[in-house]
Amino acid sequence: MRRVIAPRIQAWGREIPDGALEQLEALAAQPYVVEHVAAMPDLHVAHGIAVGSVFATLDTVVPSALGGDLGCGMSAVRFDFPAARLGTAQLQRLLEAMTKEIPVGDATHRGKGVAFIDDTPLSTHALEKERARLAPKHLGTLGGGNHFIELDRGGGGDLWLLVHSGSRGLGSAIAAHHLRAAQVEGEGSLPGLRVESAAGQMCLADLEWAFSFARANRRELLRRATELVVALTGQEPDPSSHLDVHHNFVRAEHHFGRLLLVHRKGAISAEAGERALIPGSMGTASYIVEGLGAADSFRSASHGAGRVMTRKEAHQQIRAERFLQSMRRVVFDQRKRGLIEEAPAAYRDIGEVLEDESDLVVPRVRLEPIAVLKG
Repeated sequence: MRRVIAPRIQAWGREIPDGALEQLEALAAQPYVVEHVAAMPDLHVAHGIAVGSVFATLDTVVPSALGGDLGCGMSAVRFDFPAARLGTAQLQRLLEAMTKEIPVGDATHRGKGVAFIDDTPLSTHALEKERARLAPKHLGTLGGGNHFIELDRGGGGDLWLLVHSGSRGLGSAIAAHHLRAAQVEGEGSLPGLRVESAAGQMCLADLEWAFSFARANRRELLRRATELVVALTGQEPDPSSHLDVHHNFVRAEHHFGRLLLVHRKGAISAEAGERALIPGSMGTASYIVEGLGAADSFRSASHGAGRVMTRKEAHQQIRAERFLQSMRRVVFDQRKRGLIEEAPAAYRDIGEVLEDESDLVVPRVRLEPIAVLKG
């Protein structure tokens, strides 16, 4: 459902949220953008550049175009175990065990923590110090906001484990550092760094490290959660089912006959035949999809359902009774304050999102949530 909504903007989605068009127009006007800007159907306003924006450059990296949580994304694995065999009491105990084993929200590992073996030098002494301080504490931690660990029932009734997290405090520190550098040395009102410059080279190298750390964080989260699921079910996961997908990243790819740097903020890669994961909300279905390799989207697709309310608006507009009714089939910690900002009503209908990108991906497996641990 592609629409050309401005000379250099192509959008998937039945409507453009308030403020998002202005952000798309500002991005499309930057001197480094080539071809056009692609807007995914889960587009919504964010700081600087809208979530759901995809664009390419020839020789420029744009730190503000990736969000603060560099490498944020999804992981998933399937168990050959009937999800229906897990009752409410078992799921509640499992979530309690995960809360004890996995730091959530602002919590981090105490003491030595978990080692991360990628010691590729970062670009500044200050970032090296941040890595030494934060990496052991943050690797294998969920974080807050919309990050989650979830148990789902697949289309065939089998059990799936999903993880949504990213590069935590280290990714944020790296993003902030290179945004400051771009504001000093970059070009454009959304400043970008030329990749042949020293600042551009340092930015790309640090970003790659952050993406690697984000993937390692999800791997550690998945490992810890998997051990608890195996202890409960007695069933090991199917390794061939494993998925891991970034949705805040930049990567060199060939498009329109050129090697370009494709920036995705809140969007996934959807190469032809590529499997990916698009989550809904904490009370609605997620989907394993197969990419169609659509050229005009830079072979991309949405990263989720996309917010239709800010967190403040969700607290103001969604009544507790409505939230609990929407979550009646899902086990979660009802004692946790603030979850209403992640209510299903705060997000788009995932079915509509998939309809709007039917030329980008094909849904292959529907995943219904049965229990969710939110950061």
